[in-house]
Amino acid sequence: MTLKSVAVYCGSNLGNSPDYVRAAQETGRELAQRGSRLVYGGGKIGLMGAVADAALAAGGEVVGVIPTFLREKEVAHPGLSDLLETPDMATRKNKMIELADAFIALPGGIGTYEELFEVLSLAQLRRHSKPVGILNIGGFFDPLLALMRQTADAGFMPQANLNLLCEADTPQALLQKMADYRFVDAPKWVEPEWVKQQAV
Repeated sequence: MTLKSVAVYCGSNLGNSPDYVRAAQETGRELAQRGSRLVYGGGKIGLMGAVADAALAAGGEVVGVIPTFLREKEVAHPGLSDLLETPDMATRKNKMIELADAFIALPGGIGTYEELFEVLSLAQLRRHSKPVGILNIGGFFDPLLALMRQTADAGFMPQANLNLLCEADTPQALLQKMADYRFVDAPKWVEPEWVKQQAV
């Protein structure tokens, strides 16, 4: 699979470790070197700014998508290939999904989690078949991966849908997994064994 356009979700803060910034910069460079367009939230601050700056410095195309109220707070990146303005956060998310054919989450906060889970939920509901990945720097996403396993073990998600998420600790490995990704359909709703036993 050719990843022509990749949406990156990440923090508008830098985080408490320089490893997060280095990972964001490496991701931006790697996307540019592979010829993949970066689609992101349009900010100049935090990991968002780091990934965009690195992609631009490596000669990549970078498209930002930012809601008006954040642009007015002067957090918009001034040097992008293109900056699209939306009326609200929901429209921003939908536009980023529309523009991208793959999605990567780097470390971030509540907004990053929201964006990641939205594209995962849409994949589970068969609204898209695009690869979704997390860059697991320093085990940042280990609790999230454990939560997803617990969700499947408790019967609220098919075990097969754990495979909707690609995971690696370097951008190179993650992008390769995502390029090799093949969507596999699995039933969303499965009757638990205890219901079947009660019916006997």
